[in-house]
Amino acid sequence: MIPILGLALFSCQEDPELAAPVISGFMFGEGSTHGTDATAYRGSDLHLEAEIMADAMVSSIILTIHGHDLEVGDGEEEWDFSRTYTDSKYLVRNPSFHEHVDIPANAPTGEYHLTLEVIDEAGNRSEVEGHLEVLSPIAVSGFEMDEDVARGDDFHVEFMINAIHGIHQITVDVHAHGLTPGDGEVEWDFEQVYEEGYHGMSEVEFHEHIDVPATAPAGEYHVMFIIEDEEGNLHEFDSHIDVNAM
Repeated sequence: MIPILGLALFSCQEDPELAAPVISGFMFGEGSTHGTDATAYRGSDLHLEAEIMADAMVSSIILTIHGHDLEVGDGEEEWDFSRTYTDSKYLVRNPSFHEHVDIPANAPTGEYHLTLEVIDEAGNRSEVEGHLEVLSPIAVSGFEMDEDVARGDDFHVEFMINAIHGIHQITVDVHAHGLTPGDGEVEWDFEQVYEEGYHGMSEVEFHEHIDVPATAPAGEYHVMFIIEDEEGNLHEFDSHIDVNAM
């Protein structure tokens, strides 16, 4: 019995400690295409995947996402994400991690930091990190518009639109800043929806001329642009123009 007990004790002492989990192939990107290029769009979802090798059973997987000191613009709200996954499909030795995370439509655009942490039943921990670029599904560049216009004439507007989901429509709204019409003048407000030549396009130049009535009161006008894509996402921005008397 003594030799047998001695051999058993020696075997226990020689058992190696369980190694920490190994995380490989951590990839993430646009959810609708199962992208892996580390970019995604607000108002859409983020696809994530990784392979995990573990000597002991996995007890939890923790995913965190937070922004890098991003500026929060009008209509935006700071977005941080944290979730602990304990689904039965992950509580095994070598699970494949595959999840989709919704990105709020009002999340600030910019760079986000991701951490994926795996904890096993022996208390071992491993983590991997990455960086994600959150983009707007609608982007505007090269904006140009006349600074002033004579009433009875027209002013021109142009800018490039990139809409990953395609453009549904573009609305232009022009209204005055509390102007009181004088003799022979008529209050002027303008609103028009543009679809022809833009609907369904993912990249296009908006180029239009807007007529100003000869009876419009002179003064400053607010010009609002609203771009809506095929999934209902909105991109709004504004400018101002001075209407001068003839």
